[in-house]
Order: sequence, then structure tokens, then C-alpha cells
Amino acid sequence: MRARLPVAAAALLLALGATSGCLGGPGPAARTARTPDPAPPAPAVVTGDVRPADRAAVRDGGALHWAVDAVPATLNVYQPAATADSALLAHALYPALFRPDAHGEWTPDEDYLTAAEATPPGQLPQAVTYHLAPRAVWSDGTPLSAADFVAQRAALSGLDPAYSAVRPAGYADIDSIVQGADPREVKVTFRQPYGEWRALFDPLYPAAETATAAAFGRPLPGGAAHPTAGPFRVSGYDPAAGRATLVRNPNWWGDPAKADRIDFLATPAERRGPELAEGTLDLAPLTTAVDRAGADAAEAVRRAGALPGTTLHRAAGTGLTQLTLNAARGPLTDPALRRALARAVDRRHAADAALTPLGLPAAPLGHHLLTGDQAGYRDNADALGTADPGRMLDAAGWRRPADGGARARDGHPLALTLLVPAGSATLRRAADAVAADLGTAGAAVRVAEAPPDAFVRDHLATGDFDLALFSWPAGPGPAGEQRPVYAKPRPGPDGTPVPGSNYARAGTEEIDRLFDRAAAEPDPAARQALLQETDVRIWQLGHSVPLFQRPELVAVRDGLTGAGVWGFTRPQLRDIGWSVPNS
Repeated sequence: MRARLPVAAAALLLALGATSGCLGGPGPAARTARTPDPAPPAPAVVTGDVRPADRAAVRDGGALHWAVDAVPATLNVYQPAATADSALLAHALYPALFRPDAHGEWTPDEDYLTAAEATPPGQLPQAVTYHLAPRAVWSDGTPLSAADFVAQRAALSGLDPAYSAVRPAGYADIDSIVQGADPREVKVTFRQPYGEWRALFDPLYPAAETATAAAFGRPLPGGAAHPTAGPFRVSGYDPAAGRATLVRNPNWWGDPAKADRIDFLATPAERRGPELAEGTLDLAPLTTAVDRAGADAAEAVRRAGALPGTTLHRAAGTGLTQLTLNAARGPLTDPALRRALARAVDRRHAADAALTPLGLPAAPLGHHLLTGDQAGYRDNADALGTADPGRMLDAAGWRRPADGGARARDGHPLALTLLVPAGSATLRRAADAVAADLGTAGAAVRVAEAPPDAFVRDHLATGDFDLALFSWPAGPGPAGEQRPVYAKPRPGPDGTPVPGSNYARAGTEEIDRLFDRAAAEPDPAARQALLQETDVRIWQLGHSVPLFQRPELVAVRDGLTGAGVWGFTRPQLRDIGWSVPNS
């Protein structure tokens, strides 16, 4: 799995699930039984909330203090030990040939790339020619070149098992990489078409860091011994002390950075509010702090928005929160039951429980692969049909007793446990809403919590759950990035199916083929059509129920421009800085 950032799956999962961003309260009141709408109209979703930086209105100089969870041990986002903070810093220091825009569409980064040309759709073999920016160099003066591409492809293709790497989709499809007409031209030829090629080499590392398995496996902390290529360079890096300092790169060829220095400071969630109030932080994600505040959600958000000298940015993020049904567990092995339960879930109810306390639109999600404002999004829940969920449960053999209690089949009650990570009030609130919906349909659902560090390791990975609520990240390349989440489990050495990232343990050959066709399709419209068909098949399988986009909250010091909730976009660090007075 790769979510714009190819960090370890479990780290991303918990970052997007167990630390969701609002605070819970009492469970929902009992509701009148009704049939949920198959495709409820959703309020407009806006992923991200950043006021664009006008460089003319940003003064030169000044320092920025930025809260992170931890200063990561490595900046190599392809190492299993990488974290979301690895990716944040890596994208400040290393080239990305394309950058995602606000809707998850790739756009060329002109600091590194002047053009990129792909062979027309249908012409084989597929080849992409990259024209690197003439002045683009690593911090040691070495120009970016085909050698960097060759080494990174070798590390991530899977051809050499000596590399212990998180393997993003696409690298295994590359046949060759050569220098083109001049040293600034790189030609990449694919052995089979790969439509999402713009997601590759993101970020790109110098050949010295990836050319051998030994070099690739070392922690990458930046600094003089590790060349970078961005508007900033590393001047101090101390994971133990929780501080990483970036300063302007004197060899940077693009628009110069506005800030003199950025300090990334490891700051516990509970300390971020006080340090913002004290003025020792200028930018801090508050999603986790609000989620764990232990008070009414609206009051927690009010307090976060009232921190002196700051503005609270809040928006839908790129995490897709979903209800996953374990297809290898008890009665859930029956697809008819899974579809009936999915039909019984009122996604608007769950979205309202999670998002309304934050002042965000209660926008239910209807797609497993795309966010609500991503190109091609549509609500495909009608793939389940329009039948009453009670009748679907009757047809699956689960009958309701005369006393109105839980349904049963062959003397066994329909009793399920819904697992959420402990400490996430948002997910608990959403889980209570889902449990109420399923209870109305006749399923007895008990909500249980698991410690965050055990949620994936001891439950999702081992199959020790019935239903589970968590988030997967959406990204600009859904065909390649999301395939592992839905891929049919394959038999391991002992014959037991290995789920990988497919914690629902439900998959089909058809869905795998649709993902593969979408990934190989160079035409955007044809790729979107294949993704729609893929999503419909996932709905019909009863794999999971998308509910809403995970909310995000970020506090920003007044006068600091170009910062907030980034959504699909990434921080453009060179433009972030302090406003010119009276601008």
C-alpha cells in the first residue's frame, strides 16, 4: 500500500484511524427503524484548507517552529521503518518530479522537471522521457541524472531480495532506464504499460543512497554526508532530542525559501495547545489532541479555535474511514450476509456523528478508492441494490424472533463485535452510530476497543475481529496504491491464505484484474471507467463500507501564510513564511 507516501502500512493505518480528529460524547439515541438511502446526497466535500501563499506578501527571513509526532530515524520513505514524519521532511529535501494538486491530480514540478513525454496510448512499448531542469543538482553539486533513476528502480522493483523495501506499485513494470539525448534526458521504458507513471520517483533519492542494498538499508538522516536537493538543507538532526532543523540551501536554483529556518519539534499531542498559547510553536496538527481531550467534541474544538494568536484550520482529510467486515470469520463468510449488513449501515448517520461536532459538513462517502472531491468520484453504494436490509437478512436465513430481539439462524444469534482503536473518540462515536444501525436491522453489535499498538498487529493482521473501523489513505494513484487493500488473499507456503493488507480477507480474481487493467491504462477516462467498475465490484462483494473522510485540524500562528490542512497537496516549504506587516 502506498498513500502518496510509501511508509509502512501499519503506521499509516493508525495515523489515519486511531488518531482521528474530533472528540466523542454519549452514544446515539435509539432511532426509528428505516431503510437507509442507497446513495444519499452529500454536501460538497473540500479536501484540505490552506490559504495560498502570495510570495510578494511574505517577508524574507524569520523562523518557523513546527510540531511533529517524532523526528524520524530515517528520511528514506521506502524503508519499512519510515513514518508520516519521514515523508513530511523527505518532501522538503528531495525531488518530486510531479506534485499532487488539491484534487489529487499530478502536476509537473518545474523546479525539477521541464517536461515529460509519454508514448501515445496503445503504442508499445510504453516509454516516458523526462527532461530534468538544467540547474537541478544535489547539494554536493552532482547533477540529477539517469543514474539516480536506475538505482532507485533497482531498489524498489523487487528483483533483488537483498533490498528490504516497501515496494510501491509501478517499479516492477519498468524494463529499462537509460540516458537520452543528453545528460538531462532520462528515458524509462516499461515492459508492460503503467498508466500511473507520474507517481513514480516520488521522492527521488541520489544514487549513492539506493545503489546497493547496504546503502539503502542504512538510516537516512540527511546532513552533509547525505546529499539532498531542495530549497532547504539539514543543519541539525537529532531524533533522540526530538529536533530537526532545516535552513536555506545556498545552492538552491529555484525561488528562494522565505523563512531562514524551520525547526521540526517532537511535541506530544497534549502539549501542543499549551505551547501554541505560549508562542513556542507556530504550526501544530491538533487532530489527536482534540480527539483525546476527554470532553464534549464541540467544546474541545472551541478551545482549540480560541488559542491566542492562532487560526484553526479544519477540513476533510485524505483518509477514507470505512467499516471492514471480516469475510473469514463465522457467519460473515456468507457474502449475502455481508451485503445485507452493508445495506443496513446509514453512512450519513456515521458521518454526522463524526463530523458535525467539528463544524464540518456531514458528508457520507460512497467510494472505496476516491475522496469526495477527487476526479471521478461518485457514490456507488447503489451497487448493493435498493432492497430493504431486513428482507435481505431474511433471505440470507437470519430471522427475527417475535420478541424483536437479535436475528438468528439455525439457533445461532447474529451477534458481532465491532473493534475500534482505543482513545479515538471520533471512531467510537462513528462505531456507536454503526452499531445502532445494525441493531435496528436485527444484529446484536458490541463495540470493543483495542490498544492502538495492538489494533493492527494482534487483531486486523491475525483476523481476530468481526467488524472493524479504521481509515485507509487515498492518493493520486488509486489503481496502484489501493490494490493491496482489496487483492484476493493468496495461499502461503502452508496453504493458508495470506491477507497482506486486505484485512477483510475478501477478494476475487475479477477485482484483481480490474485493478491491473486500471493501473496499465494510459488513457485517464478509460482508467476512471475501470476504477468505477472496480469499486462497484468491491461494494457487491461486501468487503467494506466507506463512511466518511477523516477530519483534520491544524492550528497556525496568525501571520504565517501557506500553511493549514494540506489534503492532497504538500507543504511548499519555500513559500511558507511570515506576512509583511499590513499586507
